[in-house]
Amino acid sequence: MNDDLAALGARIDRTNELLQRMLAEVAKTPSTHAIFVDAGYLYAAAGRLVAGTEDRRAFDVDAEGLIEALIDMARTIFADSRLLRVYWYDGARRRIHTAEQQSIAELPDVKVRLGNLNANNQQKGVDSLIRSDLESLARHRAISDAALIGGDEDLVSAVEAAQGYGARVHLWGIEAPEGRNQADPLLWEVDSQRTLELDFFKPYVARRTAVTYDVPTVARPTREDVRFVGARIAAKWLAERGREALAELLPGHPYLPGSVDQDLLVEAEGLLQYSLRGQSDLRRTLRDGFWEHLQAQY
Repeated sequence: MNDDLAALGARIDRTNELLQRMLAEVAKTPSTHAIFVDAGYLYAAAGRLVAGTEDRRAFDVDAEGLIEALIDMARTIFADSRLLRVYWYDGARRRIHTAEQQSIAELPDVKVRLGNLNANNQQKGVDSLIRSDLESLARHRAISDAALIGGDEDLVSAVEAAQGYGARVHLWGIEAPEGRNQADPLLWEVDSQRTLELDFFKPYVARRTAVTYDVPTVARPTREDVRFVGARIAAKWLAERGREALAELLPGHPYLPGSVDQDLLVEAEGLLQYSLRGQSDLRRTLRDGFWEHLQAQY
C-alpha cells in the first residue's frame, strides 16, 4: 500500500512539474495583437468628419500615414504586445486592386483583403472576410487582442467568433458629427470601445480642391533628394532632442511615432517644396534617410 501511495505521489509531482513548466513557457510568450480595418467604414466616417462628405472622389487620404498612426496607437495601448499585422479590408470591382490598394498592399506588415464592389459601389463580402480572419487567428492562438475599426452590425458574428476562442476584441470608432456611426449591437458585444476624434484624422484626410492650370508644375524630387532631406531632418532632430530621445526611438524601427512621422513629413515638404501625400515610395525613402542617419550616430 505504501509503495502504491509513493508511486501515485511521484506521478502527481511529475504532473505538477510539467504544468509548472508549461505555465512558465506560456508566461514567456509575448501577447500578440492585430488591427482589422473596414476601409469602407473608415473612408466614409473620416471623410464625413474631416471633409464633410462620404464621397471618396471628394477627398484624399494619406493611407500610409494613417496606417502608421494606427500602428503607433496600438503600440501604446497594447504596450506588452507585438503587432502581427494590419488587415485592410476594401472593395474592388472583380477583386482587382486599384492603384491605391496596391500601394497599401506594398506597405510592411499590411495585408489587403478585397471584397467585391457592386453596381452601386457598395462593398460585398467584406464582413465575411473579417469574420474568417478574426476567427481563424483567434482559434490558432495567433492573436490575444484585436483592434477592430468598423461599424456594421454584421460584424457582431465576427466578434463573437473571436471571443469564443479567447481573444479580446476592442472596437475603435470614428467621431460622428451627429449621432452614431456604429451599430448598437456591435458596441454591446465588444470588450472595449475607443473613439478616434477629428484631430487624429486631420493630418491624413484633406478635401480635394479644383485643379488650376496656371500654377507652374513642380518637378517630382528624386529618391536621392528625398533621402538626403530625411537625413538632414534627422540631424536637426538629434541635435534638438539628444541621444536619450534617440535611444527611446530606435526600438520602434522601422516605425516612427505618429507625431515624429507627421513632423518629418511637414518639414520635408517645406524643404522640397513638393507634396509627399499619397507618394508612398517617396515617403518610405524619406523615412529610410531619417533612420539611416540616426542609426549611424548610435
